[in-house]
Amino acid sequence: MRLKDRIKADIKDAMRAKDVTKRDTLRNLNAAIKQVEVDERKELSDSDVEAILSKYLKQREDALAQFKDAGRDDLVAKEASEIEIVKTYLPEPLSDEELKELVEKIAKELNATAMKDMGKVMGAVKKEVGSRADGSKVNKFFKEILS
Repeated sequence: MRLKDRIKADIKDAMRAKDVTKRDTLRNLNAAIKQVEVDERKELSDSDVEAILSKYLKQREDALAQFKDAGRDDLVAKEASEIEIVKTYLPEPLSDEELKELVEKIAKELNATAMKDMGKVMGAVKKEVGSRADGSKVNKFFKEILS
């Protein structure tokens, strides 16, 4: 079952179960997917949908951090539950050790020795792991390798 279809089916299940948080989160995801499809006039693949989910997850994590700083515990709980729901649709992320090894391997293969090579390395890593790695972590590990 395609990821997009799975989200639509889970919206129906959440409605039947009267799970408001899950229903609303999945509706937001579905709306984001439809928006991209309409804007780009194409049918999205699972990897495209994963990219949208990753972006949505990052937004929720940023909002969570801001709500924690502001002391809004009610909104912190809501964002945390949305984050958990979205994570169930994304592939398991690479561990820091695995990602660091991969960045080192790719940097060595591309003979990356300076900051100007970061784009090549990040592109190659992103191509290999897709949405299983956060770009900021790849950036951090590449900078560690250079120093």
